[in-house]
Parts: sequence; C-alpha cells; structure tokens
Amino acid sequence: MLDQQTKDIIKATIPVLEQHGTTITQTFYKNMFAAHPELLNVFNKTNQKQGRQPMALASTVLAAAKHIDNLGDILPHVMQIGHKHRALEIKAEHYPIVGENLLIAIKEVLGEAATPEIIDAWAKAYGVIADVFIQVEQAMYDKAAWQGFKPFKVVNKRPVSDNIVEFTVTSDFPLPKVEAGQYITVRVQPKGEENLSLRHYSICSVDTSNGLKFAVKREGVGERKGLVSHYLHDEIQVGDTLEFTAPAGDFLLVESDKPLVLVSGGVGITPVVAMLEQQVKQNPARPIHWVHSCFNEKNHAFKAEVETLLAKAQNAVAHIVYTENAPRIDVNFVKQHLPQGSDVYLCGSIGFMEDVLAALKESGWAESDVHFEPFGPKMSVVSV
Repeated sequence: MLDQQTKDIIKATIPVLEQHGTTITQTFYKNMFAAHPELLNVFNKTNQKQGRQPMALASTVLAAAKHIDNLGDILPHVMQIGHKHRALEIKAEHYPIVGENLLIAIKEVLGEAATPEIIDAWAKAYGVIADVFIQVEQAMYDKAAWQGFKPFKVVNKRPVSDNIVEFTVTSDFPLPKVEAGQYITVRVQPKGEENLSLRHYSICSVDTSNGLKFAVKREGVGERKGLVSHYLHDEIQVGDTLEFTAPAGDFLLVESDKPLVLVSGGVGITPVVAMLEQQVKQNPARPIHWVHSCFNEKNHAFKAEVETLLAKAQNAVAHIVYTENAPRIDVNFVKQHLPQGSDVYLCGSIGFMEDVLAALKESGWAESDVHFEPFGPKMSVVSV
C-alpha cells in the first residue's frame, strides 16, 4: 500500500505528465532498447516509429497517476494491456527493467525538477502498479489454452480481398474453443532481419473444425511497408510452419437483449465477421445492424461470407460505405443509421476508430454501450 504522502506527490506530477509524458516514454524506450537490445525481439518496432507505443505508455502512466487513490479504477486498462503482454510473453522479470528505465527517463527529461522525493514516490508507485500487472497477467498465463509459442502448419491460404489474405493453420494437439474478437500472436524472423518480430492478428472465424483462421492485410509500400504482413503474404505458403501463442483479448461479444451494431473499417472486419458468425449461430433473432467501410469493392474482405451470414439472421440491416465515392462514416451517418440503445462493437485503424468514436460520442451514445478494438495500441486512443 502507498502512504498518503507518496500519493500526494504522484498526484502533484499530473500536470507534468500531461505536458511531458510522451517525451518521457520516448526517452524510456530509447534508453531501454540501448541497454537491453534483446527486448527488440518483443516490441513492435513499427508502433515505436509511428509513436503509438510511447503515446500508449504515456496514457497508461497518466491514468495511474490520476487514479492513484484507487488503482482499481484502471483495472479495465490493466486487463486489456495484460492480454497483450501475455500474448507477447512479457513476464514478471521484465518489470524491474521497465521500472529502472522509466525512472531514468523521468530524471533525464525533467532534469532538476525531478527531485529525489518525486523519484522516490514514483519508484514506490511503480512497484505497486507493476505488482497489479504481474498478478493479472499470471492469472492469464494460468488460464491460457497453451503455454509459450507452439508450431502450427499452414493448411490453407486464400485472398479475401485485393490486399487481405486469410490463413488457416492446424496443430498436432486439439484446438481450443475460441471466442469472437480474440487474436493470436505470430512470431517470425523475416529474411535479413536481426530480430524476431511479433504481431497480433484477429481470429476471423469461431469454427475451428478445419483449423484456426486469421487474416492479414498487406500493409504499406516502400519504406513504410509492414515488415511482417509483407513477409506473410509473399513468403509463407501452404505447408510452412508458423509459431503462435494462445488466443488472447478482451474484445469479446456479449449476448444481450439490445440490438447489435457491428462496425468495421478495412481489415477491422476480421474480428467483427467472427462476431457476426457467433451471433447468428447463438441467437439469429437478435436485431443486427452491420456497417462496413473500405475504399472500394476490391478492398471489401469477406463480402460473400458476410452476405451468407446476414441471410441467416432473422432481423439484419447492412450498410456498406465505399469511401472511393462516398463520405466517411460521421455523426450524420451515425444519427441516421444506428439505433440508440444498441450494443456497438467497433474495429479498425486508429484513424477510423477516432472518427467513429467521436461521432458516437457527439450522437449521445453511452460509453458503456461502445466496445472497441483498434489495430494499434488501444491506450493511444483512450481518454484518461
């Protein structure tokens, strides 16, 4: 437990964190990777380059400071991050490394303003916060369908749009039941790369009778091309072996009496199509509003599969937005097409998520009715 003096010091640093938080976390990652280059085998370097991971960590630290009197308030954030950590094989022994380098970064960025009292208070607070994460993540390790990375054989690879490929993989052990919204984490080492690369990919079907299915979008071109997505598209073929950790994630479909609104942008359709599949299987009578946005029909993944599933639903409405010749989803679209009082499940890119979340908020949507998963660190789009 933290004493009141320590809590007061932490709360007094909130304005500093609001102003300098991202600079502190950028410095933290730079220092930590210099001292522990082996951690480059775990962290997503693309998120580092684009600034998403430092921003997400800064939001997490700020949330902890704002809720230091009752850290239970940030438990939903802890759970979401914990799923990512478990999937990436982050262990208890990593936390002292993070704590040491975080304190160094605070000193480096704040200079003389980082008094011994402030550093001591944050050292104590970090210890308490780290213990919460460690306990939550250990419970997730204990419940995981399997431990560590396991080999899977690619048994099918098929294009589902002009830039998205669906992979089906099988293992030599019985596959667990998966839930719509979960993801699996692949570990690869593309040719010429010094480090391993880990990426999360959403499971796109709850039917595992023929194997686990996940989809990958070919991201970017030239210097901005996605290292792992291009490797999977270009190099991995049927018969090859890939390594995965067990399914993870808390973006899960919950059965309810409320109408269901499923909103996806681009490759964000992958977990949402699994939700549609699960909902139609469990309760086809539930009213469903299906909304999908992408650039054009060539980019439209799982089009035929979704049409088949919607035909099985007893009360379904579909809205398809091709932004090549139509406006993006905005507050007017939300007010016109989405019924208030529904449960909303939303997935897509960071930019897509920010736009739709803002439209829902402006339309008066209750925060508790909106469930979302961005393709990127979630804490980078969360208000704390």
